[in-house]
Amino acid sequence: MNLRPYQRASLDALYAFWHAGGGAGLIVLPTGAGKALVIAALIQEVLARDPGRRIVVVTHTRELIAQNHRELLGYWPEARAGIYSAGIGRRDGDAQVLFCGIQSVWNKPEAIGAFDLVIVDEAHLIPRSAETSYGRFLAALRARNAGLRVVGLTATPYRLDSGRLDEGPGRVFERIVYEANVGDLIQQGYLTSLISKATATTLDVSGVPKRGGDYIPSALEAAVNQDWITRAAVEELVSYGRERRAWLAFCAGLAHAAAVRDAVRAEGYSCETISGETGKRDRDRIIAAFRGGRLRCLTSVGVLSTGFNVPRVDLIALLRPTQSTGLYVQQVGRALRLAPDKTNALILDYAGLVRMHGPVDIVTARSAAAVEGRDGLPRAKPCPGCGALIPLNASTCEPCWVEPEGDAEALVHEAEADDAYPILSRETTGWLAVSNWQLLSRARRGGPDSLEVVFLGQCGQHHRVEVHLEHSGYLREKAVQWWRHLGGGRDAPMTVAAALAQQDDLIRPEAILVENGGRLTQSTRYRFSDGRVFTEARRRDDIAS
Repeated sequence: MNLRPYQRASLDALYAFWHAGGGAGLIVLPTGAGKALVIAALIQEVLARDPGRRIVVVTHTRELIAQNHRELLGYWPEARAGIYSAGIGRRDGDAQVLFCGIQSVWNKPEAIGAFDLVIVDEAHLIPRSAETSYGRFLAALRARNAGLRVVGLTATPYRLDSGRLDEGPGRVFERIVYEANVGDLIQQGYLTSLISKATATTLDVSGVPKRGGDYIPSALEAAVNQDWITRAAVEELVSYGRERRAWLAFCAGLAHAAAVRDAVRAEGYSCETISGETGKRDRDRIIAAFRGGRLRCLTSVGVLSTGFNVPRVDLIALLRPTQSTGLYVQQVGRALRLAPDKTNALILDYAGLVRMHGPVDIVTARSAAAVEGRDGLPRAKPCPGCGALIPLNASTCEPCWVEPEGDAEALVHEAEADDAYPILSRETTGWLAVSNWQLLSRARRGGPDSLEVVFLGQCGQHHRVEVHLEHSGYLREKAVQWWRHLGGGRDAPMTVAAALAQQDDLIRPEAILVENGGRLTQSTRYRFSDGRVFTEARRRDDIAS
C-alpha cells in the first residue's frame, strides 16, 4: 500500500509504542487524511507478521463499516474479511478480520469469538464510563484474551464533558502516539485549503442556558430559529455559494433545519434535510443525490458531522452554536477532502465557533481540553475587496490580492466590531485545480524559443511556466527534469516544435501549488491523480510573467 509520509509515520509511532510496552494507543488524523487506508495498512502489516491473529474493526455507523471494509478489500482482495452489522444485514462472525458496528456486537461476544487487536474508528465517540457499549465490549474481549491490544483513530481526541481520551480515570487509551496537523497537511497538498467570510448575520445565544457543558437543545433552537434571521443567513449563503457546488448547513434542530431548507429552496436551489429521524432508504437516496451533484444543499441535524464522506463539499454553513470543540472541528472537517476542480472550501461562521474555539489548524488535544487557553482576542480582519477573513498582520489577501485600505488601528477596530476570526491560523496558498492546459511556443528576444505551459483553472485562474528546452546548462537541465516528471519520458526533446508534437505524451497534473521562497525564488508543486507530487524550484528571472 502506498502510504503518504504522515500515514507511514503514524503506524511507525504506534509500533514503537507497542514495542516499548505500551497498550492502547491513539492516532489523530484530520478528516480527509485517509484513516481508512491507515486501518487497511495496519491490518495487512499485523497479519504479515503473524498470520494467525484475529482483528476486529469497530465503529458506530454502517457507512463507516462498509467504507473501511471496502478500503481493505480494494488494496488487499485476498483478505479474509467480513462484516457483522444489523444495519448492513451481514453476520460474518467467523471472519479473521471483522468490521462491525458497536450496536450489533457489544452484548454478543460469544457470536464473534476472541480477538488479538481491536481497532476503533471515530474513537472520540467512546464514552469514559466502563458501563457503556464500548466499555462492556472491550471488557468482554479482554476476558477472552488478556494480551488484547487496542488502537483508536480519530480527528478529535477529546470530549466536552470529560476532556482528552488519554487522560483521567476510566480512560481507554494510554497515550496519543501520533497527531497530524490540519495546516501542515493543507500546505503539503493533502487537504483542501479553507477560507472564511465575515458574515453580516450572527446568531445571538447569550441568554441560552447550558446543561452538561453545552447549550440545552430546545432553548438553543428557540433562540436561533427565527424567520428573519434564517432568511438573512440564507441570502448570504446563496450569495457566497453561487459559484460553489455542494453546500452543507449544520442546524440547531429539526424545525431549524426545515426552515433553512425551505429558505434555500425559496432562493431557487435544491435542498433536502437529513437528521437522526430520516429513514434509511430516504437517507441513502438523499446522500446519493448530493454526492452525484443532483442536490445543491443539505441541512443537517445531529448527523453528518462524522463518517460523512463527500469530497465535493466546498461550502459549510455553521448555523449551530456549540461549546463542543470536537463538534466544531468535525463539522469543518467535512470540507477538507480534495476533489477535482476544488481549490478551497468556504466556511460561513454564523455561530461564532471560530471565535470561541480558535482556528481549526491550531486546535490540538491539549488546547481543546483546556478552556482557559482562549484569550478572546481578535485574530483576523475582513478583506475590503472580497470579505475573506485574513490574519490581522496580513498586508494582502490571498484570494483576491486586494491591498487593504486604511491604517492598522482602523482595521483592528473593524475586526473587533465584526467579530472576525480566521478559520486557519496562517495563510495557506490554495492549490489551483487544473481543468485544462495549453502548450505554446514563446519567442524570447536575443535567445532561443521556450515552451510556455499555461495551466487553466476555474473562474479565469491560470498560471504560466516556461520550459527552456532549447537552452543549455542549468536551464536545459531544469527543462529535462520537468519533462520527465510530467511523463514525457527520459529523452526530452531538443526543440519546442518537437515538444509540441509530443505533448500528448505528457500527463496533465490535477492541481498545482505556487509558493514564494523569497525575493529570488519560487517553487511550483505538481500533484497528479495517483497522489504523486513533484516540486520544482525556479529562480525568479527564469519564471514567465
